[in-house]
Amino acid sequence: MKIEEKERKAREIAEFRYALIAELANKYLSHGQLKELINEKAKRQYDIPYSTKTTITAACIKKWLSQYRKYGKEGLKPKRRSDYGKSRVLSLEETDELRKYLETHPGVTATAALKKLKEEGKIKSDISSSSLSRIIISSGLDRKNRIRAVSNEKNLKFEFFSPLECVQADDMHAFKVPVTDVNGKKRKAILIAFIDDATRRIVYANFSFTERSYEFEKGIKHILKSHGRIGRLYTDNGATFVSGQTQRILDILGITIIHSRPFKPAGRGKIERFFRTVRDQFLRPLDKESIKGLGDLNAKFRTWLESEYHRNPHRGLSGKTPLEAWLAKAKYIIPMDLSIDLDRIFLHEISRRVYKDSTVTLNGTLYEVPSILAGKRIKLYFDPLKPVKRPLILCDGKDYGNARVVDSYANSKVKRGEIGKEITLVYDDKEVKDALPPTIAALSASKVELEGGEI
Repeated sequence: MKIEEKERKAREIAEFRYALIAELANKYLSHGQLKELINEKAKRQYDIPYSTKTTITAACIKKWLSQYRKYGKEGLKPKRRSDYGKSRVLSLEETDELRKYLETHPGVTATAALKKLKEEGKIKSDISSSSLSRIIISSGLDRKNRIRAVSNEKNLKFEFFSPLECVQADDMHAFKVPVTDVNGKKRKAILIAFIDDATRRIVYANFSFTERSYEFEKGIKHILKSHGRIGRLYTDNGATFVSGQTQRILDILGITIIHSRPFKPAGRGKIERFFRTVRDQFLRPLDKESIKGLGDLNAKFRTWLESEYHRNPHRGLSGKTPLEAWLAKAKYIIPMDLSIDLDRIFLHEISRRVYKDSTVTLNGTLYEVPSILAGKRIKLYFDPLKPVKRPLILCDGKDYGNARVVDSYANSKVKRGEIGKEITLVYDDKEVKDALPPTIAALSASKVELEGGEI
């Protein structure tokens, strides 16, 4: 199992444990309430990641809670024994002989391999079946994995011809860097990268502090605006790449996203190989203590990417550099239709029922909409990468302008007899024949006019 897969597995287990004990970390719970909640959770059944068990003991829940209070989410990741993968019976030389034999004879069972090596005198120690099993599993050399590895080697190599015909994407965990607006605090930087299958050019890459899907969407939008139309996207099944909002956006654009089979990273070999290059040639020589923040890290990374990676000959391109391969095939890139409003398409969509007072809530903030929409179900559109100030309103396919944050003070000045008065008003440059919205009525009643005449 590769390092990235092990990290992903550990994160999934930690997230499951956190979801289980999150409410128990509430400091306002009394001792009795905490005990009652733990016992209640111990009686339930769960779909536990990477486990056949369905129940969790109260003692185990208490242990996870204690680890979380001491070390945060990191404390919820599974720990390995210090002697994991090491035999206390076989010597290092004997263990290596066993591993080499199994790698070269994938169809042979571990017991048969041990017997053969004993006959040849390469292994002299006696070992129990359980100890033998532990060595094999820890090395990833069980018979099923060995046969699968041989099968993968027989897979035909695939490669696309045109730039952007297929783009692979994945993320990679790096190291902790300072958070510029918080003194002394550091967070782990995560690199999301998109590699063009045909030319190996990195068409987008960026370090951030999150694996949220909007970082993936940000990369797609950048490629479409800067380079051209994407034929298909190829990713794994991580949470970053399976968001419903992302799928909706890609459906509108007609871009196919293909997810590789779980635990089958072979098809993503190009992006995995790039990450290995990043670790060996960029991260390893980097003076990590000199990094001042994400901006500094991204600036250094892009300098390395354009001056070294894109200009070095690539073995998979018959000695050409990624930049040379890209320029040679650039004429095959399909440009985006200029009439497509990408900024509008990449807005996130959320459905809300309008309250009787013509308001809706979004991310904990109360917004005011035209009162003609009271009681109706509407859709709000907003940019997830920016503070939501005036989300766009659509109802039954019709555009109703932008919602406004409710001004509670102005609403207190409303003369209630004027609210139901039908008027024709301009709401975000659109005429809406409607009852006067409370905030506008309040401003009108108190004769308050904002700068520029906008209310």
